Amino acid sequence: MWMVALFAATAASPENTARLALMHGVPEKWEVERNFAVFLDQLESASSQDATVFITPECWLDGYAAAAPDSTPEKLHAIAQQQDTSAYLRRVAKEAKARGMIICFGYTSLEDGRLYNTAGLWNAEGTQIGRYHKTHLQAHDLQYAPGDGFPVWDSTVGKVGIMICADRRWPETTRALRLGGARLILNPTYGFHGDMNEAIMRTRAFENQCYIAFAHPECSLVTGPKGAIVTKWTGDSPGVTVCDIDLSLAMDDNHLKDRRPEIYGILTRPSASK
Repeated sequence: MWMVALFAATAASPENTARLALMHGVPEKWEVERNFAVFLDQLESASSQDATVFITPECWLDGYAAAAPDSTPEKLHAIAQQQDTSAYLRRVAKEAKARGMIICFGYTSLEDGRLYNTAGLWNAEGTQIGRYHKTHLQAHDLQYAPGDGFPVWDSTVGKVGIMICADRRWPETTRALRLGGARLILNPTYGFHGDMNEAIMRTRAFENQCYIAFAHPECSLVTGPKGAIVTKWTGDSPGVTVCDIDLSLAMDDNHLKDRRPEIYGILTRPSASK
């Protein structure tokens, strides 16, 4: 396996320090068992480097099969995971507890008869503390039901939020998570990357004074509260990119403090028709 580890020096106190491990590599569509084996392999690598938070790309378990030309709702139902019966999700919980690690794991879920593009979050005790459903669905995602909110969860590294792939294109997503208290936003993704994406991610982190961890099959990217790139990796080989972050730098003394919500009413209205 090919692996990169990048460590950023930090003088942060232990309670404000997190060591992120962003998984990369291109999964195989529909090959749940093989993709899970790669996940376990890379989780071991991250654990050996003392990572405290591990993030997979979007829908890692099934290889983001919804975007495949041969995808149908019937085929997605066959590989979707049910919360109470999935052996894979139980194993994720077991690994999180055994390693004392927060894990953000991407998969297709089946809940109340509906398919969701889901990222689950397990704490270091092995409890699934939350699930996020992708909220902004475009053409290749319309077999999924949309999520309906931006939850934030307490963890050993403070409040954490999740957005999935294209959600990052709408500034309201990141702002809602930040106003919910998230100092760290995890972004499992499978979509475009490159200079334009990098500009978006730096801007989202800068305008919200927070950290964003972007986990993509061919790009690992962490951006910080001042818009700087903390770490970056590109390629298509399986591995993890590891970096330390100082969460005490995620403050609300600038862009958040100086907001004018009393004049932002238009943001909650539907787009005007032409």
